[in-house]
Amino acid sequence: MILIYVTKNNNDIKGLCKNVFVVILSEDYRINNTTHHTDQNGLDRLIVRRGLPFTITLHLRSGSQFQAGVSTFRLIVEIGPLPKEQSGTKSTFSLTDSASKTAWSASTTSPPGNVVSLSVSSPPDVPIGLYSLTLDQGQKVKLGEFVLLFNPWCAKDAVYMEEERDRQEYVLSQAGLIYKGTTKRIKASPWTFGQFEPGMLDICLKLLDENPKYSSDADADCSGRRNPVYVTRVISAMINSNDDKGVLVGNWSGDYDDGVRPSHWTDSVAILHQWADNCCQRVRYGQCWVFAAVACTVSRALGIPCRVVTNFGSAHDTNSNLLIEFLYDEDGNDISDDSVWNFHVWVDNWMARPDLDAGYDGWQASDPTPQEKSEGVFCCGPVPLKAIKEGELNLKYDAPFVFAEVNADVVEYVKLTNGRMVKMGGSSMDVGHFISTKAVGSDERHDITHLYKHPEGSLQEREVYERAKHHNDLQQKGQEPGLKVKIKVSPDMDIGADFDVFAVIANNTEADKTCRVMFYARIVSYDGKPGANCGFIEDLTMEVPTGKEKRLPLRLEYVDYGDTIKSDRLIQLVLIVIESSPREFHKAKRTIVLENPDIAIKLLGEPRVNQKLSAQISLENPLPEPLQNCFFSVMGAGLTDGKILIQNVGTVGPKQEAKYTVEFTPTSIGSRTLTVDFDSDKLSNIKGYLNIEIKE
Repeated sequence: MILIYVTKNNNDIKGLCKNVFVVILSEDYRINNTTHHTDQNGLDRLIVRRGLPFTITLHLRSGSQFQAGVSTFRLIVEIGPLPKEQSGTKSTFSLTDSASKTAWSASTTSPPGNVVSLSVSSPPDVPIGLYSLTLDQGQKVKLGEFVLLFNPWCAKDAVYMEEERDRQEYVLSQAGLIYKGTTKRIKASPWTFGQFEPGMLDICLKLLDENPKYSSDADADCSGRRNPVYVTRVISAMINSNDDKGVLVGNWSGDYDDGVRPSHWTDSVAILHQWADNCCQRVRYGQCWVFAAVACTVSRALGIPCRVVTNFGSAHDTNSNLLIEFLYDEDGNDISDDSVWNFHVWVDNWMARPDLDAGYDGWQASDPTPQEKSEGVFCCGPVPLKAIKEGELNLKYDAPFVFAEVNADVVEYVKLTNGRMVKMGGSSMDVGHFISTKAVGSDERHDITHLYKHPEGSLQEREVYERAKHHNDLQQKGQEPGLKVKIKVSPDMDIGADFDVFAVIANNTEADKTCRVMFYARIVSYDGKPGANCGFIEDLTMEVPTGKEKRLPLRLEYVDYGDTIKSDRLIQLVLIVIESSPREFHKAKRTIVLENPDIAIKLLGEPRVNQKLSAQISLENPLPEPLQNCFFSVMGAGLTDGKILIQNVGTVGPKQEAKYTVEFTPTSIGSRTLTVDFDSDKLSNIKGYLNIEIKE
């Protein structure tokens, strides 16, 4: 029950006719917000979800009486600067006996008297956003404002989710895990979405109002906000800032001096506050997981179920032929336009798709990282996962691009000095592996590859590929050469350590082989862009007897890779073997990720709401040299009052520990996640987290 005050001064009422309702403000929004699952936003204003009634209480001026069927008035709800009845951004309605399921309505069961309790109902398909509520009894009195959100608890809403545990994870959870690394070394990083932290909802609504469609036609844009497909495309476009006043600037150059290194971010709250507090100026910098995490925060804040998804071996097809074409010169240098990222992160949003044929409701892929334009704007999706899996590339939106990300074929060529192109290899199985998201209700990794594609190499997968209008250019003949090459690695590859990797050449032919071998290591970023070399064996001639296997070690030393390795800690190994007779090329490639040191987090005390709590945080320096400018950054939704707690711990010597005891006061009960980031001059992007159950 909500009490809304227009005025607290009786003198302000004297000019009103005696039958005008006077409405009185109150601070108690607990019942409505709790019923509508919005109480985590706070209890100081009305925040409700569409398709579910909410209650307001009207207090008449002294001497006035309400009598059902006799007293008459109308209510007006409006959204946007130029609301119109015909666009659905304005609705005028009177009291009825029962709630309507298709239009705004109000009803009451109050007996005659000077207090009227109204149940106001919204349809499950009206625009979401900030509404005004006005009372009209010949003279209009603005009662106040309220926020209306999508409603995953309402069966008639397009974002309805049937299972409560799914709604808890994909709508209400403020913390999660994002997966990075390589197919052989998948690592989980904590992230605070913080969609219910102070100010977040208003910032997310502001983001909608800053999109170019709102500037060109505000009413049409507000009307479009009834549709989660439309809102998801706006979010996808506005998280990046390539062609609008969006939130984040993408940067993959390695130079972040005029902003924040993407790997430093651990939460969406700081990013969105920085954008909003600085007149919507772009925040520097983000990469794919940052774009996706912020999009997840905005989606959940508005009521659209959302999860962050990582695809390992993610293709970027620049010419839309569903084929990733790698081109190398004779020295092994990559001179191609297409690329396969070690991993790429986007989001899935849950919604119905009435704009498509039946069968495409459910999870929809959407990618806010600016890669290619969609309808003239840097955004991507939403596209049904079923359409991707079945190769239905004519369905909206951007199905060919997402299909290629998870299912493109790869072919490799060597361009000889005489200009001739020699096919070196290829595969239909290099792209789209271990597609991952956080499991519902736990910190386990949930593999959802089966939702995006049929089993790799299966008849169904190949049939889908053909259905996607592409014929496999790779021929099976010749893919099992007599000379086989591969790369093997050491079991312990820690940042700061020296270790060996091995080129392995096996001769399965009936003749001895003389081979020219090039084996090198180079720093690489997660998007596949190469950096400096950190190990090289060049033009070594090797004899491999028939039926034998030769191993060639390459020593990787910290002194060679330490100054140039990126925060992703990825090193790409490339082996090229050229047979002398007949002259044939063989290539193997492998990306390794160096292991981080662990951040230890230990609670000191019993975690109770509104009581100060301490945690001891420590990390050992694994490098053979001191770390300068060492910082711990600590954040947790419902734990640190929406702030990032930063502690400078100075210089930490080799094998010494960086330590920090942090104090914070939990503000809400339930499961909360404390996330920690460690940063220094030579070691960064180190994450840790601790789940904490806060009791009363």
